[in-house]
Amino acid sequence: MTKHDYKQHAYYMIYLIRCVLHDQIPKKEKLDKIDLSKLYEVAEKHSLTAITAYALESAGVVDEKFTQAKAKAIRKNILLDVEREKVLSELEKAGIWYMPLKGIILKEYYPKIGMRQMADNDFLFDKTRQNDIRNIMLSCGFRVESFDKSKHDVYFKKPVSNFQMHVSLFEIDSKSVMYNYFKDIDKRLVSDNNSCFGRTFTDEDYYIYIKAHEYNHYSSSGTGLRNLVDTYIYIKRFGNNLNWKYLSTKFAKLGMTDYEKGTQTLSLDLFDGRRLSDSDKKLLDYFIFSGTYGNTKNKISNSIAKKQGSKARYVFDRIFLPRKAIEKQYPFFYEHKLLLPTLPFYRLFRGLRHNKARIIIELKTLIKL
Repeated sequence: MTKHDYKQHAYYMIYLIRCVLHDQIPKKEKLDKIDLSKLYEVAEKHSLTAITAYALESAGVVDEKFTQAKAKAIRKNILLDVEREKVLSELEKAGIWYMPLKGIILKEYYPKIGMRQMADNDFLFDKTRQNDIRNIMLSCGFRVESFDKSKHDVYFKKPVSNFQMHVSLFEIDSKSVMYNYFKDIDKRLVSDNNSCFGRTFTDEDYYIYIKAHEYNHYSSSGTGLRNLVDTYIYIKRFGNNLNWKYLSTKFAKLGMTDYEKGTQTLSLDLFDGRRLSDSDKKLLDYFIFSGTYGNTKNKISNSIAKKQGSKARYVFDRIFLPRKAIEKQYPFFYEHKLLLPTLPFYRLFRGLRHNKARIIIELKTLIKL
């Protein structure tokens, strides 16, 4: 698919999602212009196949790929809900405080089940009970994918239940504005009235979190259109009752004032069907070509920009990892320090063996920049 076709079908998808959000049936003259295979490719990149399927079906358009994607999204939501209730029941019994994050909350605000697709279930929990959590997850039939190596532990249970249990909302880094802002967030949480040990954000703090999480991706490898849908739905539901003076102060503290204003304006213009400004269009292009989880080109470009445009500094930092990263990601080398000089060669060999395509893309991007 050409870049022009990709962008055009992203706009078609946005139109279809707008129809869903306003309970309208897409117009035939619009539908006749759409290549469903191209539309599916774009929707899949942005994790928006299910909500797009709902729009197509409302107009009597049935496509096997979209139908299967919608059914899969609904099934996954149901399975995650079932497993989540089991885990939360055990956390309640053990007296461990917890808080559901991101999509677990947002999916409830979408018009129908499955519209907000889920990759996993995320929770923040009492980090002093990390080992107890692991035992509970094992007792619930999950296997440990990753433990005590980053801001979250990862557990998986067949067929689709991926749980990320967070000890911190952002990677632990004393120099990080995001980490420092959220590191004591547990002190600002409120009790969930429907449980004994559940916690929730205030509506304002939840909005700050989802935008900060989104911005973290945006300023790294990029982030996709699903976040604009999330923003639109949240603002439409809570916007009139939010304390915007409080929010403005906090976004300024996080260095996100322009980003929040820009993405809020863009999401409202897009899904309320208003004419886009030039700044809207520029920002939208970045979202369109990033996909849900960003891309390598964005990540490299943004990383070099943060290093004052120095490719040499970027390459140096890619080859020579900081001590904390080695300790978490390569414990064997950390414990056997005499082998540390061989770590760059080990990483290169492993990368070529398991992710050769990404390395080639990275090299090509560096040459072009």
